[in-house]
Amino acid sequence: MAQPRVVSLLSSATEIVCALGCEPLLVGRSHECDYPLSILALPQCSRPRIDVTGSSREIDQRVKSSASQGLSLYDVDGARLRELAPDVILTQTQCEVCAVSLKDVEAAICGMLDAPARLVSLHPNSLADLWRDIRLIASELHVADRGEALIGRLQDRLLQLRTTTQRLARPRVACLEWLDPLMAAGNWVPELVEIAGADNLFGTAGLHSPWMDWEALVAADPEVIVALPCGWDIAKAALELAPLACRPDWMGLRAVRAGRVYVTDGNQFFNRPGPRLVESAEILAEMFHPGQFDFGHAGTAWNVFPGSVH
Repeated sequence: MAQPRVVSLLSSATEIVCALGCEPLLVGRSHECDYPLSILALPQCSRPRIDVTGSSREIDQRVKSSASQGLSLYDVDGARLRELAPDVILTQTQCEVCAVSLKDVEAAICGMLDAPARLVSLHPNSLADLWRDIRLIASELHVADRGEALIGRLQDRLLQLRTTTQRLARPRVACLEWLDPLMAAGNWVPELVEIAGADNLFGTAGLHSPWMDWEALVAADPEVIVALPCGWDIAKAALELAPLACRPDWMGLRAVRAGRVYVTDGNQFFNRPGPRLVESAEILAEMFHPGQFDFGHAGTAWNVFPGSVH
C-alpha cells in the first residue's frame, strides 16, 4: 500500500502525526505548526487574515469584527495544496478562531486539486476526544498499532500522575484562557486540573471555554491563578496579565498574596489537544504542588507571575 502524502493544517494534528513516527509523510503544514522544529522546513499552506499582534482587547475586537461580517480568520493556499497533491488533509471543526477550519479548507480546494484528497476533520473537546483523534489519524496513515501504543503510553503517564496527586491537598484553581475580556479555560483543561491534583473553579470539562467577569474571579478568591492564553508564550502572557495586577482588588486575592499566580506557554502546551497535553498536566502539577513534582518545566513552560507577592 502506497504511503499517503499528508498536509496538516492543525498544529496538534501535526504533533500527533510526528508522535506516530509518520513525520516523513508530511508534505505541508499550517502557519501555526511549529513543533517539532524539523517540520518548519515544510511548505506553509495557510496564513491569518487578521493582524495577530497587539493586546488581548485589540485581538478580541478584530476577531469579533470578522465574525460579525461572516469572514474567515484564515486563508488556505489552494494553489500550494494543488502543487503538493496531498492524499490526506488534516483539519478541524472545534474552533474557527484557534485554527484553520474544515470550511476554510473546503473553500480553498474547491475545484483546485487534480485528485480528491481525504479531508480528515478533528473535533477535540476532551481527553477522550484526543484518544479518538489519535486513533483516527493512525488509521488514515495505516499505523493503527502505533496509535494504540501511543495512547497507552500517554494514558499511563496520566494515571501515574493522578495516583500520586490523589494523596495531596487540592488547591482551588482558576485557569484563564484569555485576559481581556476574561475567559476561563474549558474543554480538556478542567480534566488536566483534576488529574494534576486541584479543584477547578471555572470552565466545564468537554465544553467550550466560557467568558467570565472580574467580579466572579474576585468572589471565588482562588488559591492559585494560572494564565494560559490561547496562542501566547510566557512573555506575552505576563505582559497581558499585567493590567489585571493594576486593579484595586488584585492585591487582596489569596493567590496573589501567596505568590501563586503563574504564567504559562499556553501556545505550546494547553491550547493544543495533542500528545503534549500530558506534559501540560505535569506542568500544572508542578505549580499546584511545589516541592512534590519536578518534571523540568519551570522556566521554560511556566513562571511565577512577577505581579504576585510572596
